[in-house]
Amino acid sequence: MNKLKNITEKILSKVHFTLKEVSFDYKNLDGAWEHQKREVFDRGHGAVVLLYNQQQQSVILTEQFRMPVYMHNKEHALMLEACAGMLDDNDPKTAIVKEIEEETGYRLSKDDVTKIYEAYSSPGAVTEILHYFTAPYTSTQKVSSGGGAKDETENILVHEMPFAKALQLLTNGTIKDAKTIVLLQYAQLHIF
Repeated sequence: MNKLKNITEKILSKVHFTLKEVSFDYKNLDGAWEHQKREVFDRGHGAVVLLYNQQQQSVILTEQFRMPVYMHNKEHALMLEACAGMLDDNDPKTAIVKEIEEETGYRLSKDDVTKIYEAYSSPGAVTEILHYFTAPYTSTQKVSSGGGAKDETENILVHEMPFAKALQLLTNGTIKDAKTIVLLQYAQLHIF
């Protein structure tokens, strides 16, 4: 891209993820160069899946405490979400199959999950790309109660609910997680 020059990066924080201040010169639409600074948060990439059962007309959602949500709205810090997690050093399918078992207690294979999208989660400030999946499940695939990886202190509740109820929770504003909204709307259009 020949619209950028003089790019410098300064690390502001690097505990688990990396927050950088990036300075650069950007060539505007009118051809003039403008100096800009942006904070960029690099948290790696992730994957998310909607588990569904067409015969039962049901889906699996997880519920867990989210500190950033608490900081914004203390009354709604428990979020209903589709199962999701970081890729770490895995390919997206391997990562999401691992997350499914850890978080929900269902054991699926890589062949069971279907990739539908990949998208930047918040491209104005975050480098993360989310890989979106759907996967059918049955009760015979349940191998544990789930709840998340013990070393990650996730404390996840697992909810199997009718798809119609999930849509109602989306419509009435109970479900506020963007990735879950995308997957539920996809399911409404293409699965149920």
